[in-house]
Amino acid sequence: MIRQYELVERVRAYDPTTDEAALDRAYVYAMKMHGSQTRASGDPYFSHPLEVAGILTEMKLDHGTVITALLHDVIEDTEATLADVRNLFGDEIARLVDGVTKLTRIELQSDRTKQAENFRKLVLAMSQDIRVLLVKLADRVHNMRTLHFIKNPDKRRRIAAETMDIYAPLAARIGINEIKDELEDLAFAEINPDARTSIKARLDYLRSQGGDMVESIIAELHEKLADAGVHADISGRMKTPYSIWQKMQRKEVGIEQLSDIMAFRLVVDNIGDCYQCLGAMHGSYPVVPGRFKDYISTPKPNGYRSLHTGVIGPHRQRIEVQIRTREMHDVAELGVAAHWNYKQRDAINEGKQYRWIRELLDILEQASGPEEFLEHTKLEMYQDQVFCFTPKGDLIALPQGAVPIDFAYAVHSEVGDRTVGAKLNGRLVPLMTQLRNGDQVEIVTSKTSTPSPNWEQIVVTGKAKARIRRFVRLKRRQQFSDLGKAMLQKAFRQEGHPFSEKQLEPLLGRFHAEAVEDLYAGIGEGLESALEVIHAVHPPVVEPKKEENVVPIARARGRAKKGRQKDALPIRGLIDGMAMHFARCCHPLPGERIVGIVTTGKGVTIHTIDCETLEGFQDQPERWLDVAWDDDAESAHVGRLDVVIANEPGSLGSLSTVIGKNGGNIMNLKIVNRSVDFFEMLIDVEVADIRHLTTIIAALRATPVINSVDRARG
Repeated sequence: MIRQYELVERVRAYDPTTDEAALDRAYVYAMKMHGSQTRASGDPYFSHPLEVAGILTEMKLDHGTVITALLHDVIEDTEATLADVRNLFGDEIARLVDGVTKLTRIELQSDRTKQAENFRKLVLAMSQDIRVLLVKLADRVHNMRTLHFIKNPDKRRRIAAETMDIYAPLAARIGINEIKDELEDLAFAEINPDARTSIKARLDYLRSQGGDMVESIIAELHEKLADAGVHADISGRMKTPYSIWQKMQRKEVGIEQLSDIMAFRLVVDNIGDCYQCLGAMHGSYPVVPGRFKDYISTPKPNGYRSLHTGVIGPHRQRIEVQIRTREMHDVAELGVAAHWNYKQRDAINEGKQYRWIRELLDILEQASGPEEFLEHTKLEMYQDQVFCFTPKGDLIALPQGAVPIDFAYAVHSEVGDRTVGAKLNGRLVPLMTQLRNGDQVEIVTSKTSTPSPNWEQIVVTGKAKARIRRFVRLKRRQQFSDLGKAMLQKAFRQEGHPFSEKQLEPLLGRFHAEAVEDLYAGIGEGLESALEVIHAVHPPVVEPKKEENVVPIARARGRAKKGRQKDALPIRGLIDGMAMHFARCCHPLPGERIVGIVTTGKGVTIHTIDCETLEGFQDQPERWLDVAWDDDAESAHVGRLDVVIANEPGSLGSLSTVIGKNGGNIMNLKIVNRSVDFFEMLIDVEVADIRHLTTIIAALRATPVINSVDRARG
């Protein structure tokens, strides 16, 4: 373990103004609080926070971050409280320790929702102070280094997968490639040990066969640079097993077919020397097409700057060459932590200054829950990038496969919402056009435009997906709210009560709604009944039960005249408020088998199962709905009759008398054919159900003046 004085000396070596007394207090306090606790390895538990602190000293971080590392587990694993930490070390340290502690507490849960909630809290914490993330990454590095001591293989695999999914990409996002590479390699060893072992064995073999190959290449590169009059520190290394495996998967080749597994780094004094070195490399060796990238003029979003090129170098070896200044090299290895050396350590704590963190906060605001947030932020972090420009020359970095809509949302959420078109390099293009490196993108907007739900299938950035989903969610809720309000107002009128929103406010808790609009939306979506709401405001008066001496349709019609009609839909399988009407081609009635057909602009049309019109929808099964009559719904329905009646005085009177005596009500009558002896007419009769209509047909057929009666279809 690192001794107390050694830790203080490490920090003093790069920060002479450090608070040694605070470091000493933190060391002693953490060791005392953890006491005799041990880890899975059998080592004293205090060795873990001490190693985390040591990792942060290698990154040359300030004493506040190192103290936080020493204390990051005391609240969770000991009797210490946040108040104790605040009293001993001040508000700043307490805030940092609290941020890391909350994350650790939730992280212990393996449930996916808890993981998503953990990541949401991490983003919030690091937006306030990026050092929370630095401590968390160092904590994860040491946990991964000791992962093999955990006996449960499922737990090891879960921790490794979480490291690969979340923490390694976060390390890449803040530019700490050294930590990113180590986390990926340690996680890869657990997730796919066979592949890693195979690749590592192959690399060891290549090193043994090559002998002094790397040293020989470095020596020749020095000669070429000396001839060009420039000096550089050169180092060479094999790529990591995980990066090689990724490339093998991407290109679908074996390791033997990869020729650029060696990378050489040239570190120079200034930017001018960078381009002079590049000229020397390209002038001395054949360039591999498509391998040159200038990250100095267009840095990566995490601040990474360097020149990358691929050449057929010494010994005809295909190598990758990275050229950068010393400051660029420190930023490449330590990322955001390097700013403590180059930015006087005063402008780095605030996390919101980083564009990608602001974008994650935007996604957090738009997402409906932690799981959706985690889904969208993974989209932000994992994909390779393309670099595009605004008409003013501002650089926008986007994932591979991004389209102009992604670009618009990256500029600003409001710009994305109002997008109607796009110009790529001055030419109008469809919104689904994929962007390429160097494209200049101009977004055409309209104040009246809104996002299309179809955009969600086109965009690739998490920010765009989250914003579009939010808009669709709010629009859908508004539609349900408008529908629910209209249904409730109509129900109030039918029940004979005046409508007022004030009388609904006391009912919100009963219906689990936070606002009146939520209650409207619940009614419109079919989650609540308008009649139940009315009864909650105006409890119904129980009327004496009447004798069942009238037919159902008469009872329904009588209630309608009094302004009291049940608002339940007569059809099961539909959402309350869904637009619905009965087909005039078959006039379906309760008691018959029915089917619903979704009709554009009309909602759902109800047909009888034997309706001839259905033949036209045989090849469109997605428009069919399985519906049935609701036994509890009481409402009037119309049946159509085709009647041939004798042309003599009193015939129509006899017809209407028979229908009336059997509880029917003539709604419409049309003569379609007339002769000397007979009239043929279509009659629409209000009935309760198919049995009621059959009874009327039988009574009419028994009437002498009526020649024939059949049910009309159309």
